[in-house]
Amino acid sequence: MSASKVVLRILHVCISILVFLLVLFGLVKLGGQAYDLGYRVFTERPMENEPGTDVTVRVSEGMNALSLGTVLEEKGLVRDNKLFAIQMMLSAYAKKVKPGLYTLNTHQTSREMLKVMAAEEPKEEEEETKKEKEKSSEDSSGKKKK
Repeated sequence: MSASKVVLRILHVCISILVFLLVLFGLVKLGGQAYDLGYRVFTERPMENEPGTDVTVRVSEGMNALSLGTVLEEKGLVRDNKLFAIQMMLSAYAKKVKPGLYTLNTHQTSREMLKVMAAEEPKEEEEETKKEKEKSSEDSSGKKKK
């Protein structure tokens, strides 16, 4: 074997080892990021400790998980809209979030916020319904019926 063939063979082996190490490094890095995301999906902490801050959020008809996450991120209720979207899609509340006006708090976790937004009727709508019933129960003289 000539010297040039030996040098080329050594160079080929070195490049193969370098490519293998780069691929291995990439897989380890990607695995770490995947683990971090998976960990955060199930253990994300609230934005603030109790008592937190109340924030009013309007959920529109047909709003998807990512757009809802964006609204919550803009209001300071979640750190990452994409993470919230993943949490919502994996939760039992994925298809149960109702449109309406909600008062959420910065000490609530994503799961707690989803539970509130998936309730049968938002608080504000319940209060509006009660007020409407009270108005309809008043007679023409302005007194409530007994």
